Amino acid sequence: MRQLRFKILLFFSTILICFSIQGQQVKDNKDGAFTELGYRQGSAYRTASGKPGPFYWQNRADYAIEVTLDEENNKIKGKVSITYKNNSPEALDFVWLYLEQNRFTDSSRGTLTSPIQGNRYDGDTDGGYAINNVKAQLSGRNKSVSNEYLIDDTRMQVFFAEPIPANGGQATVSMDFEYKIPQKGMDRMGRLKVKDGTIYAMAQWYPRLAVFDDVSGWNTEPYLGAGEFYLGYGDFDYKITVPFDHIVVGSGELINPSQVLTKIQQDSLKKASQSDERVYIISPDQVNKPATTRPKQEGTMTWHFKVQNARDVAFASSKSFIWDAARINLPSGKKAMAQSVYPIESDGEGAWGRSTEYSKASIEHYSEMWYEYPYPLAVNVAAEINGMEYPGVNFCSWKSTGEALWGVTDHEFGHNWFPMIVGSNERRHAWMDEGFNTFINYYSNKAFNNEEYSNDLIQTRNYIGWLTNEEREPLVTAPDRAQTNNLGMIAYMKPALGLVMLREYVLGEERFDRAFRSYIKTWAYKHPQPNDFFNHMESVAGENLNWFWKGWFYSNSNIDLAIDGVYPYGANYVVALSSRGEMPMPVLLEITYEDGEKERKMLPVEIWFKGNKWNHLLKVDKKVVAVEIDPDKIITDINVANDRWPMKIYQQ
Repeated sequence: MRQLRFKILLFFSTILICFSIQGQQVKDNKDGAFTELGYRQGSAYRTASGKPGPFYWQNRADYAIEVTLDEENNKIKGKVSITYKNNSPEALDFVWLYLEQNRFTDSSRGTLTSPIQGNRYDGDTDGGYAINNVKAQLSGRNKSVSNEYLIDDTRMQVFFAEPIPANGGQATVSMDFEYKIPQKGMDRMGRLKVKDGTIYAMAQWYPRLAVFDDVSGWNTEPYLGAGEFYLGYGDFDYKITVPFDHIVVGSGELINPSQVLTKIQQDSLKKASQSDERVYIISPDQVNKPATTRPKQEGTMTWHFKVQNARDVAFASSKSFIWDAARINLPSGKKAMAQSVYPIESDGEGAWGRSTEYSKASIEHYSEMWYEYPYPLAVNVAAEINGMEYPGVNFCSWKSTGEALWGVTDHEFGHNWFPMIVGSNERRHAWMDEGFNTFINYYSNKAFNNEEYSNDLIQTRNYIGWLTNEEREPLVTAPDRAQTNNLGMIAYMKPALGLVMLREYVLGEERFDRAFRSYIKTWAYKHPQPNDFFNHMESVAGENLNWFWKGWFYSNSNIDLAIDGVYPYGANYVVALSSRGEMPMPVLLEITYEDGEKERKMLPVEIWFKGNKWNHLLKVDKKVVAVEIDPDKIITDINVANDRWPMKIYQQ
């Protein structure tokens, strides 16, 4: 009788404890974390499933460019002709272009908004475009030529005598241009003096069409600093005339190798195209010896490149280059080529001597895991630039060695997927570019050479200090508006952390990978917006993630899951849980039994629908000695002390 009475008292005591716990709600989630995020209804242009709609359109710009590099005066001079196709549903009286070299003047908006103490995006102030001979004309016979244009800071508006017709009308814009090449080009381009010459890393080097889209119309945000680029797609045919002793590498395919390379160099490139090990095109002992490395010994030579369906082109030129290459093997059976150019100062097996190996490994990994690399070449250029990306071309620091060189090479080549293939708006949504790339870098780093280099790129619990800092800003803050000390987190790390949590904790690898690959394939060479990404991931993964996008991307909400207690409940146990942060998450529990066996159970995010307290009935047939939330420490829980029962801090 006494034993029965004890069991009855224990039963009711447990029930009272459970009711008490359930009643102590921290906050009500019904009108908070789980409310809908904004207006995400689909349209004929962009569907609710996150795909381009039946009336999706984007305009196109094809470029023909010819420039000459004046090494004596550090100038570029040339001409550009742009064929523009207006696929939009409205006629266009004008087009907007970017003149980003105008950033390098003392009166530019970028200069005037730079802090006195300087930052990464400092640049020279004695440059800027000289523009002449502007012509704008509709395609077709007897169309009037307009010479009317307006230049404001880094933007140029070109007017037509009559509108470019909607739904496929075409026009051409041409002009002559020249400018002084900055030495310090905002850590994105410029020139570097080395022992054997000057390395010219050329980007933002020609007038470029701004994007006209269905979301914002003309995208004309000025080029200030942190905000990078938003560009349309087209074909590029460009010619670079340089001193005879220079080597030029650039985006796309070299069209005239027989005119600018010796027979030996052409044979070496062919050998490299069939080799998984690097092959020298110009070896260290051949640098700056034009008598043996150049097909002519005076004057200039013109290097001719072409690339199709790209959003930009960049190139590098110097007489100081070591040049090596190797084959890239792609999943379809196609081949591409990894190339590296670097000065004597950067040579060595601990430095740029492994650049081509790194480049090859990076491209092969991303092609296998996400989407096949589309360009014929992947060129890594040593320059006075910490790291910057263009289609098929990287500029990385000539001083980088070892793990640092691997990291920057891998990161910049990762950008060929975001934003070169998936053409997001970097100037507004840096997280869709830098963040997605940082995420895929995490897995590339794990895959490289059996984790040769440390893999602490994304350790979620390392960022609790920033995640709880009152000065932090939401991830969606535009890069030019973000505080400098927040930019690295909101553009790079926080979105990457979010995708890791989605892949390894919320959705699982299979569902996430299928959705993410589908997103890349669906939006390849197109212009997705944030809602397109959110909608597509949800559609393919089959999961309403509104609460995740809202909490992680659009707010400063934090995760704090807690075990409030573990209580015997007959032959079973009740695990009392709470969500003490503003952002809910599913709860992965690891249960440890007295015999040492461990078991894991995942509770869905829906347990928080009605409040921030939940009691889970743990049906077991053994004694439980420990329970832990998120045993692999994947989520960014800001208080590790309440993740485990019994709590170690209370143990004697």
